[in-house]
Amino acid sequence: MIPGYAKITKVGTTMGQFLKIGVGARSIGMGGAGVASVNDASALYWNPSVIAGFDNRKALASYTDWFLDTELAFTSVILPMGSFGTIGFSFNSLSMGMMDVRTVELPEGTGEQFTAGNLAVGIAYAKKLTNFFSVGFNAKYVRESIWHCDATSIAFDFGSLYKTDNDRLLIGVSVSNFGDKMQFTGKDLRIYYDQDNNESGDNEYIPAYYETSSWDLPLIFRIGLAVNYPEFPIGDIVAEIDAVHPNDNTEQVNLGIEWGLNRILFFRTGYQALFQQNSEQGLTVGGGIRYKLLNSFLNVNYAYADFGRLSAVQRIDIEIEF
Repeated sequence: MIPGYAKITKVGTTMGQFLKIGVGARSIGMGGAGVASVNDASALYWNPSVIAGFDNRKALASYTDWFLDTELAFTSVILPMGSFGTIGFSFNSLSMGMMDVRTVELPEGTGEQFTAGNLAVGIAYAKKLTNFFSVGFNAKYVRESIWHCDATSIAFDFGSLYKTDNDRLLIGVSVSNFGDKMQFTGKDLRIYYDQDNNESGDNEYIPAYYETSSWDLPLIFRIGLAVNYPEFPIGDIVAEIDAVHPNDNTEQVNLGIEWGLNRILFFRTGYQALFQQNSEQGLTVGGGIRYKLLNSFLNVNYAYADFGRLSAVQRIDIEIEF
């Protein structure tokens, strides 16, 4: 770094920031370390190859109370298809309430209201290539909108998972949000243009549009190493460490551990964004319960994540296996 000059980062240079918000209370309770050991339907977010190892159909609904009265909702369905492989569907949305339209002339409001929101709809496919190695991908439509303007893109997630030592050692790798740039368009960008203010008698109201810049999606590369100790003397233990490389921030490390008691009760803790510059993320804790219903299983999980000077974030999800 040149003396006297601040280090330049790429923070804030991508669109679709909601795609960086982790989903699934289990993985978040483990500090966002989920690329290798994730075992629920939120795997479509962390590493789509993981679903190749699912024997049962799964449906998950996850809710996150995000900052400033915004809410993140994630739902997914996993359908094993035998020798064909496994397919999955997901819907991820960040929403907020209605807001008043204000102008310089009418600072108290024009009487109109607007909202903003983001969504991603995806379809995934994964398959075991061997008993130890699986691959998968997720194709998704991404949209950001505010009032009458929106930006869209098609993006892809790729992942692989390698298991060894009787599934006690797991190595996961994923690339998320590889796709086209996003650019806002819409009627809110329409203006009337006067080509020459000094001329009279010409058309002073030529329809035109502001041209907005296009921005990359938040590309994220993750690699994780997890160790699994089932039937440990004090319960089932899963521990994972993930290295994360985003294209719009500095590198980070996520750490997490899960303790399962009789495969019914689960307690989790972890740490997010270790070594990331100027991070407000930190300690996470969570827990869950697994309950048998006839021939199905019901999983309920909760996670709490500290965000330093910002408000803490809480997540809850419900999954059914059938």
